[in-house]
Amino acid sequence: MTQKQQVVTDTAPKPLGAYSHATRVHDWLFLSGQGARDPKTGKLVSPTRNGQGDYSGYDIRQHTRACIENVKAVVESAGGKLADLVDVTVLLVNMQDFAGFNEVYETYFRDSRPARTTMGVSSLPMDNVIEIKAVAYLGAREKS
Repeated sequence: MTQKQQVVTDTAPKPLGAYSHATRVHDWLFLSGQGARDPKTGKLVSPTRNGQGDYSGYDIRQHTRACIENVKAVVESAGGKLADLVDVTVLLVNMQDFAGFNEVYETYFRDSRPARTTMGVSSLPMDNVIEIKAVAYLGAREKS
């Protein structure tokens, strides 16, 4: 394997710009931020729009689930699993969503809890209200 390898998969939403889903360097996988977009349509999950077509509502639990499923798809495409995550960065547009986000997050990381930082931001691309980026270690595996 070359020292640096791009990871691109059809199981996660297509990147919105000039970046790959992840970059693998030896046993380390650095994931680009994943939003709550449907991998098949590329559109935001469960948007609520007002009469002018503007985005006006969301279910943070559903958006969190979609983000984590997109992260999972990227990690799995590189041969890993969610338990391989060692560091997670979460961006929330509304910190009032922290409890709902955390409720869903805990269902995915009961037994294997990576280090995590959660930050409030003013906005994210495509009306996303949450984005998750991560680092995974795909090296030494336990023998079953």
